[in-house]
Amino acid sequence: MSDNFRISQTDFSTYVPLFPDSCCGVRAETFSMMRSGLLLAALPGALSFGIGAGAVVRPASAPRASRVRAVAELVRTETPPPSLSGALPDCPSTIWDADDLDIDYWQKKYQEEDAPACPIEVVATPAANAQGREYFLQRRDEFKDMLAKHGTIWFRDFDLMKDPAGFREFWESMDLDPCLDPIHTSGLRKFLSKGDAVYEEVNKQALSKHYIGLHNESTFKKTAKEGAFVCFQEATVSGGEFLIADGEAIFRDLDPEVLKVLCERKVRISVSNLDIGVLGALPEETKQKAMEKFGELVDASIAPKFDMDLEMIWGNDGNELRLQAIEHKQSPVNRHPVSKRPVWFCNMHNHARFLRDRRPCSVPEVGMTDVYFGDLSPIPGDMLNHINEVCEKNIVTVPMKPGDVLLCDNYRVLHGRDIFEGDRLHAVSWFGDKPLEEKPAGTTPGDLLNNFINTVVVGS
Repeated sequence: MSDNFRISQTDFSTYVPLFPDSCCGVRAETFSMMRSGLLLAALPGALSFGIGAGAVVRPASAPRASRVRAVAELVRTETPPPSLSGALPDCPSTIWDADDLDIDYWQKKYQEEDAPACPIEVVATPAANAQGREYFLQRRDEFKDMLAKHGTIWFRDFDLMKDPAGFREFWESMDLDPCLDPIHTSGLRKFLSKGDAVYEEVNKQALSKHYIGLHNESTFKKTAKEGAFVCFQEATVSGGEFLIADGEAIFRDLDPEVLKVLCERKVRISVSNLDIGVLGALPEETKQKAMEKFGELVDASIAPKFDMDLEMIWGNDGNELRLQAIEHKQSPVNRHPVSKRPVWFCNMHNHARFLRDRRPCSVPEVGMTDVYFGDLSPIPGDMLNHINEVCEKNIVTVPMKPGDVLLCDNYRVLHGRDIFEGDRLHAVSWFGDKPLEEKPAGTTPGDLLNNFINTVVVGS
């Protein structure tokens, strides 16, 4: 099999909140709607792996299309597969297993181990590309073993995955079960190719200068098992590289005392803000009653759409008239549901306002996030700086080219994206543990809200 592909160890050196697309292209009238309270619905070298080895082959730069969107609209000559629109099951529930964790034991164990490369590269050869999807069908089990060991596989220089239909062929050949995005019901995730279960990544110009920090694609309630990120077009000028970090490595390198404090006190994540300054003009008693009623309205009518068990809390960050939607208390560490090995399983690097204020950021206040201790007290800046230092020490920067795919274990590996200039078109599909469902068109959870927000509020 050695003539079919080459595999090598990656050796590269080296901010978007939970709702990364929620403010892309927001129009001026949208902010007017926010102020008037009409936009409540928009709240938020070579390694042998038993399957062949060889020298690293660096892919040549693919020619850039004159129009980025044309890449996603290529028409394939084969008979198209059935549309997956309306057939995707919900994202599976988060599997929590964080109790009675011996931090000292596991940190020592990880420090004594030879850490596997994350990501591991699989670079196509002409013979591999000639096989198309058959190449992945024949090696599916070997790649699953590889994913379990390394956490992420970087498939490079493949022709098959250069458009949504071919990308779908890739993950179908890998026997992955597609599912909805963890926050699909919020209406803030836009499909790039709905019939192929392909969501658009954060490509909009409004967020091109926004650094997306490390995060798992998860909420307290829902977590995808795997994610496959594909490049259809790299940034036409510069930047936009993908960021990967192994959650085992972050767990290993954190100060044990910091880790113990966080695990003992837990964390809570604020996913959205709603500033209602107009209430400040009311008499105190009237203001308090209005705030109570407004919070009840949001809690009863809006929060359920996010399906995240949110608690609506006024003024936790010192702004009396800011209503925050905050997730319930959770551990920053979790055991992997299969390996049972502990990992850093927390979106703090991305969601902490303290860190985001020190990076490029272009998100309006309504989309801002923050992270607190479980009792909603602030996490000290020196602790956040330490977490940031450890996370960034373990980041691998991945300069993806058209057709490249990063297949990630979403429980183990965190991901992010650097700022960019020019046009960029990356996409993602999420995977769970349930087969496709037969459902009437238009009944997929969140479709109506999704279509409204992405067309009217965000801009299609």
